[in-house]
Amino acid sequence: MQDLTEGVARFQRDIYPAKAELFAHLAATHRPTTLFISCSDARVVPELLTQSEPGELFVIRTAGNLVPAYTPGSDGVAASIEYAVAVLGVRDIVVCGHSACGAMTALAENHDLSGAPAIADWLRHADASRARATAETGARKVDALVRENVLAQLANLATHPSVARALAEHTVTLHGWVYDIPTGSVEDVAAPGRQAARAA
Repeated sequence: MQDLTEGVARFQRDIYPAKAELFAHLAATHRPTTLFISCSDARVVPELLTQSEPGELFVIRTAGNLVPAYTPGSDGVAASIEYAVAVLGVRDIVVCGHSACGAMTALAENHDLSGAPAIADWLRHADASRARATAETGARKVDALVRENVLAQLANLATHPSVARALAEHTVTLHGWVYDIPTGSVEDVAAPGRQAARAA
C-alpha cells in the first residue's frame, strides 16, 4: 500500500500540474474514441500499451478479456459496452488478448478449477475459443487459444444490440489484438498478415 500512496503523491506533485488543463477539460467532457476490452492481468495496461492520454480510452477489463454473448438481464460488461457505444459513441472497439494469459493457460492445460467455481463458470464464455484451438499442443496451444479467443470475443461482442446497430450503420469498427508481453509487439489477429504496431 505504501507504493500506492507514494504513487498518488508523485501524481499530485509531478503529473497533475503538467496536465492541469487536460484534467480541467476532462472534468466536464467525456468523449473517448475507443472502447478497449482487455484482460484483467496486471501486466496489460491499455493506456501504457497505446500511449493514450486520460479520456481517450473507455476500458473494460475482464479475466481472459471475455465478452459474454448478449443476453437480457443485469450484466456489468453488457452495460459498459452499451454505454460506450450507444451513449459515448466510440468509433472503434478493440478486444486485446495477451501472451501467457492465465485464463487461457488454465483452459489449454485443463487446470482443476473445482476450488474456484466462479472462475470455472466465467471461463465457459471461452468454450467456442477452446473448440477452435484443438489442433495445437503445448505452449503453442496457449498461443493459439489466445488468438482464437480474441476472435470469438469479437463475435460475442457483435451480438450486443448497440454494437450490432453501430456495425450496421458503419459507425464502429471492431479490432482484435494480441499483445506479446516479452517483445512488446501487437498483432492484429482480425486482419491476418497485419501488425497493429511493431516495436522499433
